[in-house]
Amino acid sequence: MSKTLESPRNHQTLQIIKSAITSRLLLLSLILLWRTLIDPYDTSSPLDPNCLSTDHQQQERHVIQFPRIGSAIEDSIVWDGVYFVRIAQCGYEYEQTYAFLPLLPACVVLLSRTVLVPLVSVIGHRAVLALAGYLVNNVAFVLAAVYFYRVSVIILKDPEAAFQASILFCFNPASIFYSSIYTESLYALLSLGGLYYLISGASNVAVLWFALSGCARSNGVLNAGYLCFQTMHQAYDAVFLQKRAHLAVKVLIVGALRCICIFIPFIAYQAYGYYNICHGHSLDEMRPWCKAKIPLLYSYIQSHYWGVGFLRYFQLKQLPNFLLASPILSLAVCSVLHYMRSQPEIFFSLGFRASNGEKRPPAASPLSLDRVPESDSSHLKEKSSAKMQGTAFKLNHINYLFMCIFLAVMLILVPLIKNNIFIE
Repeated sequence: MSKTLESPRNHQTLQIIKSAITSRLLLLSLILLWRTLIDPYDTSSPLDPNCLSTDHQQQERHVIQFPRIGSAIEDSIVWDGVYFVRIAQCGYEYEQTYAFLPLLPACVVLLSRTVLVPLVSVIGHRAVLALAGYLVNNVAFVLAAVYFYRVSVIILKDPEAAFQASILFCFNPASIFYSSIYTESLYALLSLGGLYYLISGASNVAVLWFALSGCARSNGVLNAGYLCFQTMHQAYDAVFLQKRAHLAVKVLIVGALRCICIFIPFIAYQAYGYYNICHGHSLDEMRPWCKAKIPLLYSYIQSHYWGVGFLRYFQLKQLPNFLLASPILSLAVCSVLHYMRSQPEIFFSLGFRASNGEKRPPAASPLSLDRVPESDSSHLKEKSSAKMQGTAFKLNHINYLFMCIFLAVMLILVPLIKNNIFIE
């Protein structure tokens, strides 16, 4: 029975990989098409001053065989990609570059100095760095789609619904960020992978993945919330169900240590920035954030250079961005409301008042893709087919409605972007 379940799952996983790759190729084609039709809004791609360090400047001296190809690749380095490529090329030179965490630049450097090093003399060092960034992010996206499917199968207990959700993830409206030199793909991979291992019972592996997500994006530290939630439930069970207070204390200590491990990379990065910028300077020469009681570099940079802060984004000039996000936000709100109405007791009690059958402690008999209890297999298949037959009509119409709304919003916003009405 397990083999019969494993075969369809392997087939669906393969289909998801194919869909993820197809979506990346389709997106690449659309990028090339629109770049030929519309001039890029961002013009920062030519910004490439010499590195401040002479060691990095010596790496740039080669004879390039195909400079036009290299120049075309370098022209695609825009927005945050300029900073990530610059960090990979020259290291952290300026204060504002510390807003960009080191995992993606580290992966880019590693790939450019190993697998892609023969291309340096062909298209140039900076073009190779950009190519490495694209390769890392697109491969990470494909793997993230696989982990998205695995997590969905465990949580939804419905392989068909998990498969459809994964296909929608492959063609999500924010796909451009997952294929550009941004950190979305790495963060999605590490967060989804960490969540998969957490609900599969491999908590220590999950901690490692969540900690690495904090090296990709600052909000990776929020993944510690999953560990906190797990710890709360385990401590509740130990105190109120098992009547073992000492076990609850042990659970809380272990949970706290795991959360600290997730915070360590981000804290270490802040300490690294403090050492480079503040250490060895007199009080008059120090930057304002260096003198703070808690010298947090990241929040200062976001506020000082980009005006990012609590509720600062809610401005009238950002209305086009809210319109662009409105379809996804609407679907998310509707999904939360639907779950709240269908499972009010679980929703409002945060799962503490769920029945034993509805609770799925990660440490107890994890459900994985390769190991499904035989007693549940027939029930799972019957539930899947019945549920999908009942909701297929509604799901398809919601998908079509979403796509129509999204396309309508895009038709409105493209002229605005073209005329530079978008204000960052």
